[in-house]
Amino acid sequence: MICRHCQKSRVNRPRGLCWSCYYRPGVREQYPSTSKFARRGVGNFCGQAPLPAAATTAVPGSAEKIAILMERAQSRQSLWHPEDLTLDVASVSAAALAQAC
Repeated sequence: MICRHCQKSRVNRPRGLCWSCYYRPGVREQYPSTSKFARRGVGNFCGQAPLPAAATTAVPGSAEKIAILMERAQSRQSLWHPEDLTLDVASVSAAALAQAC
């Protein structure tokens, strides 16, 4: 095979690049990995994801939370919002609810 970037040298590095192109600054980032082990997640997205528009009050591990995570992954948003409900907050609110009854 011939290098995907320079179209001159033989491929001897990952991503279908020759030695010179693979180690030249900025070139490696232009070509995604061709390894079958590198393709992970929805749409093979590895960049910085924007925060979701709103936090969720779904309890971690619930079917509702999993559905929300799937929606966020499909829309290429960050899976976790800083204000999402956590197990710590859920257990404190459950304890407060039990005391009120």
